[in-house]
Amino acid sequence: MEEIVNLFHGFAVVIQPFNLMVMVVGILLGVIIGVLPGLGGANGVAILLPLTFSMSPTSAIIMLSCIYWGALFGGAITSILFNIPGEPWSVATTFDGHPMAQQGKAGEALTAAFTSSFVGALFAVIVITLVAPLVARFALQFGPAEKFAVFFLAFCSFIGMGKEPPFKTIVSMMIGFALAAVGLDSVTGQLRLTFGFSEMLNGFDFLIAVIGLFGIGEILLTMEEGLSFKGRATGINPKIVWQTWKELPRYWMVSLRSCLIGCWMGISPAGATPASFMSYGIAKRISKRGHNFGKGEIEGVIAPETAAHAAGTAALLPMLSLGVPGSPTAAVLLGGLLIWGLQPGPLLFVEQKEFVWGLIASMYLGNLVGLIVVLTCVPLFAAILRIPFSIIAPVILVVCAIGAFTVHNSTFDVIMMLVFGIAGYALKKCNYPLAPMVLAIVLGDKAEEAFRQSLLGSQGSLGIFFSNGLVGSIMVLGLVALFWPMISDGFARLRTKSA
Repeated sequence: MEEIVNLFHGFAVVIQPFNLMVMVVGILLGVIIGVLPGLGGANGVAILLPLTFSMSPTSAIIMLSCIYWGALFGGAITSILFNIPGEPWSVATTFDGHPMAQQGKAGEALTAAFTSSFVGALFAVIVITLVAPLVARFALQFGPAEKFAVFFLAFCSFIGMGKEPPFKTIVSMMIGFALAAVGLDSVTGQLRLTFGFSEMLNGFDFLIAVIGLFGIGEILLTMEEGLSFKGRATGINPKIVWQTWKELPRYWMVSLRSCLIGCWMGISPAGATPASFMSYGIAKRISKRGHNFGKGEIEGVIAPETAAHAAGTAALLPMLSLGVPGSPTAAVLLGGLLIWGLQPGPLLFVEQKEFVWGLIASMYLGNLVGLIVVLTCVPLFAAILRIPFSIIAPVILVVCAIGAFTVHNSTFDVIMMLVFGIAGYALKKCNYPLAPMVLAIVLGDKAEEAFRQSLLGSQGSLGIFFSNGLVGSIMVLGLVALFWPMISDGFARLRTKSA
């Protein structure tokens, strides 16, 4: 009851006119940041952090968190319309969102993405409200071995539970691991695979790889097919939102499963990107229409968007209750709290009740405001596809180049974007899946670091990955996912014999 009373006090703080205005401004800025490839939620929040120094801590955190919600919503827009992920966690959305847009269903895809985003974030906020102390204790159990086990589970799910041939998936993933290894070794400090190029000391940035593989690769494929001087029919009709909403309750099980995956991955410091990939992979395996994934299936939009937003929101829980950020954006917000003289941790809930519950209340209202803003603009977003691709392709190229350049203010990154674009085109032509490569580029260095830290702590013993119930159960789940085709074949044979 005390938490509920505190939450109502939080709503009283949030609905003050200035805070409501700050909320709407934050959402709009976040959507713009999410649409621009190369910026990202963490970078956007960091760039706009100085704007909040003159505000009260409560108003400031409301604005910054709403920028975050807006970026989460905005990342889906370019993913669906142009096959260019505005955010890392939007990559999985491109697999079915863009084919839907190509089929004239951009409105349905955008509505499903935005609504699923809201559902995932709302579920995570409810979790934060109700079970904060319990979940905070659980997050403390995640050391290097547990983190590696989560990454291992994500990798194995793609190999064993994907529809693509396992050999091609492994080849694609190995290329991703090789690219993730480029640069300075975080453990020994030695240079790896830089070939004398000082620009490669920091390795390949994930956003540059994604912009090239998906954005430039898609443009090259379209050019090969012949530039169409006609725009695509998009069915610009506000009724699309209502029609899609009527259809979405059929997929309540997909949403619930994705919410649980997202919250788990957000609280354990894995993040929104692996959550979206894992949720998509599991949905593809379980769905009756799994064979249609990648061709424009609405479930393929619901699963990753719900999981990514649940994870992105749940990542704020360990930051508030433990002072341990669960995502890059949460780390930037943590810096903001320290600047405002607030110390995240268990005492924050005692000493700064108004601030904490004001932030939690802003999560409810911020997501609702964000949903209303982006849904209102669905017909406008869908109308972009009416512009002939031959006109919009150069614009996309310029935006991609600007996005790649702004990551490190380096022309070398623009060149690497083009190289990745050619590689993405070649891989698509050879029917090699890009998703496992992207997953390996994102998580490869983190998985390697967690693996090596675990072995250093255990003096080289692999037994550390089965040393307790939590890490052991996650590793066993990973092995089951890896060998799932053989396990399912075995069960099928047993049923045949018994019949």
